Amino acid sequence: MLSNRYVRTIILSRVLLQMGIWIRNFAVLLYVTDLTDNDPLYVSLISVAEFAPIFIFAIIGGTIADRWRPKRTMLGSDLLSALSVVFVLAAMLNGAWYALLLGTFVSASLSQFSQPSAMKLYKNHVPAEHLQGVMALSQSLAAVFMVLGPIIGTFVFLQYGIEISLVVTTLMFLGSAVILSQLPRDTKETSMTARAGFMKEMLAGFRYVRANRALRTLSAAFAASGLAAGLVQPLLLFITIEKLVQDKQFLQWLLTANGTAMLLGGIIIMGAAKKVQPQVMLATGLVVSAFCTIGAGASTVTLLTMMIQVISGFFYPCIQVGIQTLIIRNTESAYMGRVGGAITPIFMGMMVIGMSAAGYLKAVFSLFTVYAASAALLLLGALLLAPLLQKKVKPGDMARQH
Repeated sequence: MLSNRYVRTIILSRVLLQMGIWIRNFAVLLYVTDLTDNDPLYVSLISVAEFAPIFIFAIIGGTIADRWRPKRTMLGSDLLSALSVVFVLAAMLNGAWYALLLGTFVSASLSQFSQPSAMKLYKNHVPAEHLQGVMALSQSLAAVFMVLGPIIGTFVFLQYGIEISLVVTTLMFLGSAVILSQLPRDTKETSMTARAGFMKEMLAGFRYVRANRALRTLSAAFAASGLAAGLVQPLLLFITIEKLVQDKQFLQWLLTANGTAMLLGGIIIMGAAKKVQPQVMLATGLVVSAFCTIGAGASTVTLLTMMIQVISGFFYPCIQVGIQTLIIRNTESAYMGRVGGAITPIFMGMMVIGMSAAGYLKAVFSLFTVYAASAALLLLGALLLAPLLQKKVKPGDMARQH
């Protein structure tokens, strides 16, 4: 797969991009918790700033990705992300720490224009039989940074402070842009003409999804699993502090255990990518995640919680690879950005709702109650996939149904 110039270049750019994102995210998390004395409301707001743009801008970014040239779009997004961090750093030096949340929001928003463009390049330049393997490779990269990201992010912040962390983030974004500039020039075939109106094209993407049973089913499962993920995403810090009675820096080791297992799981999936149907992979990941979630919410033993994180991490690539493969392998290139932009907000919108409510629900009920509710929603998501499990979905089926 790495012999493919597009895969190699995009993956390398994502290495620097992931590095910058993790350094920024952990620096913001640790800095804000220091300022607010671990206030769960502000921890939730950090997560909202990171994920809300996916809900707000995904369909817009997806539509633009179908209209604009993908290389140019990705390059511009990285450069603007770097510029946004520079402005945040300037505001920070003037004492406006709230700018951290705004800067995180802006950078995450720009990613909604870059990500669908990368998917479009994969669709156009990677053979269909290799797409699931490429998705597994991308997931393995994410797993590497689940291991290294928290360690590096925590180290940079504790050793050098928030200002240097933001400077390093800027350099990483700029480095990603330099690497993307090495991609071949966009051709007319990879750039959708903008003859139709923007709104017409965006609505056409929704109709494309609505007309297809498989994509409708995937959307319903997304809604349940997105809410489940959102409920617990901001609360792992409190599992560390309250359940395990550890210092908040111990969070990085939970994430490291999870990420190491994700890496191993991603490698195994790369080997099995051609043998396992993506819908089976997705359902398996959701069921295992449900049991791991309820276990994490109940455990007060550090070793047991670490083991749960390992099992959860091992099966997590099944979810991401299954999702991405179902979308990319079975969507026409002309609709690639809009299909992702129409479906992703369902998942992320429910995730943002869950994250927004997580701190409040924890305060009103209990940490375990929130984790139990999340597990129930994950099981519901797996059950909603039943129509896809009854019939194999082959590459091209969705396009033919449309």
